[in-house]
Parts: sequence; structure tokens; C-alpha cells
Amino acid sequence: MPKQHKKEGLTRTIYRLLMILLGATLAALAIELFLVPNNIIDGGVIGVSLILSYLFENPLLNFATFVVVLNIPFLYFGYKQIGKTFMFSSLFGVICLAAVQSQLHRIEAFTNEPILATVFGGLILGVGVGLVIRHGGTLDGTEILGILMTKKLPFSVGEFVMFINIFVFGWAAFVFGPEKAMYSVMAYYIAFKAIDTVLQGLEETKACIIVSDHYDEVSDAILHRLGRGTTKLQGKGGYTDAEKDVIYVVVTRLEVMKLKGIVGEIDPNAFLTIMNTQETKGARFKSAIH
Repeated sequence: MPKQHKKEGLTRTIYRLLMILLGATLAALAIELFLVPNNIIDGGVIGVSLILSYLFENPLLNFATFVVVLNIPFLYFGYKQIGKTFMFSSLFGVICLAAVQSQLHRIEAFTNEPILATVFGGLILGVGVGLVIRHGGTLDGTEILGILMTKKLPFSVGEFVMFINIFVFGWAAFVFGPEKAMYSVMAYYIAFKAIDTVLQGLEETKACIIVSDHYDEVSDAILHRLGRGTTKLQGKGGYTDAEKDVIYVVVTRLEVMKLKGIVGEIDPNAFLTIMNTQETKGARFKSAIH
């Protein structure tokens, strides 16, 4: 008999949908009040929808219509490959994006300065899209297509999406002109970085591996001077075949220099590797910054 998994509670579902609504609203604000008035677009389905709405100039064939219609095939495949929760969350987000954007036509643009529109539009758009992704949905079916296609092609999802966006921004250059296309690339890059910040959090953590002959002393100093617990791993030298004690510890970005100082002070010959981490949870890990 297959194992029964606990379903998401009503409170959690409502919270998740409210966060998707907030993300879609921010994305709509960025599109309608910053990007569209300055002929600046985003990549993917959103970018294609903006270009098509500009070309048709028809009240019925507007951005809201295109962004919903163009996303439907991708959401269908997402339902088949990723699951119904993801599909319904994404559909809810796309509909919210279309509905909110359609109500913002009467509001005057925040700025007609292209640089300001690019920076703030890209930033707000990225935060909005990031919130939607963080809570189990998406506003752009291009990434769904990327997930499906990369199973058959020797490319990563990021590479596939970038390949698609080359054509989107190339089309933008033809429709709006090269300068607007360059602003669009800048807005896309800013949005991409903002999405990363939302998904990974502002307090970036680092995973550190330390190989030292003074394992106990280094580990004790990290615990008492830095306030971080360590994990002891067993290693073996590839050249000497000698047994080695390895320290694994996770610290915040601002604690890296202090960690380097502690290790260097106790064992200048220690081998130290510092790696970026996607996310850190559990084991009572808390930021030292309050």
C-alpha cells in the first residue's frame, strides 16, 4: 500500500496563495508602471506578450490576454510533468498578473527616464517573480519548457531559457529599436538577480571545509569564538593515504573573514575551502546578525 503523505493545511494554502498574489501584483506594477511606458520588456512569455500587445494595439488582444493564452500550453505540460499543485499555483499567479495589470492602465507611469525604469522596473519585477517561484508557482512558462526540453537536449534549464531570450530580445530590437532592446536586457539581468535574492535570502551563507592537523583546537576555537558548531568528517589523503580529520562548518557571509583569521592563527598550513550555499536550514542555525 503506498504511503499516505500529509496534505497541505488550509492556513498554509491561503498564505501561499496570498504570497503568489503579492508577487503577481508587484510584477504587474513593474510591467505597467515602469517597463511598458518606456518600451522595455522582460524575457520569456512575458516579453513576447508585451511585444504582441504593442504590435496589435487592440483592446481585446492586450498583454493580459496574451500572457494567459501563451502560458496555458506550458502549464498543461507542467501539470503532466511537475504536478497539479504547481500547475494550479502557476495558473493562479498568471491570472492575478493579468487581472492586476489590466487595472493599472489609468495610472500614470512612475517615470519616463529609461535608466530609472530599467533599474526599478527590473528590481520590482524580479522580487515579484521570485515570490511566486518561492511559493510554488511561476509567471513564465519558458522555464517549464526548459525543464522538459533539457531532458532530451544537452543543455541546462538556464542555458535553454537564455537561448530563447536571445530571440525575444532580438525581436524587441526589431520592434522597439536596439537601444530599447539593450535596456530590456539590463532589466532582465536585474530581475534575474532580484529573483536569486528572494529565493536564497539576503543573509547569504557559506559552507566551509577545513583540513588541519590541529582539528580539535580549530574546532574548539570556531565554537567558542565564532559561536558555530562544527561537524567532524573522516577523510584520507589522496597522495599519502593518511587519515585526516575534516571540519565542516556553515557561517554567514560576514563571518568568513573571522573564520579565516581563526584558522590561520591556529594552523597556517590548514587547507580551507569556502563554498556558496543555496539555502541553510535546521540544526538551530541562526544568523549572528540581529
